[in-house]
Amino acid sequence: MCSDNKTYIGCTDDLISRILRHQKGSVVATKDRLLIQLISYFAFSNKYTAFDFEKYLKSGSGRAFIVKHKIIA
Repeated sequence: MCSDNKTYIGCTDDLISRILRHQKGSVVATKDRLLIQLISYFAFSNKYTAFDFEKYLKSGSGRAFIVKHKIIA
């Protein structure tokens, strides 16, 4: 969750490094929306499945899935 109470959905193969880059303001999508708080994450053994899931979560039905399953309060 970002300081503007909007979600950021992304995909990475190094979660800790990605969070640190967000916190330092190095990620264009969130640099003006600091502070960043990790709410949840999903891990996949296949990067293509991860990319597909990220794309889904950014869609209308994916955002409905997030709300329905209370992934983000």
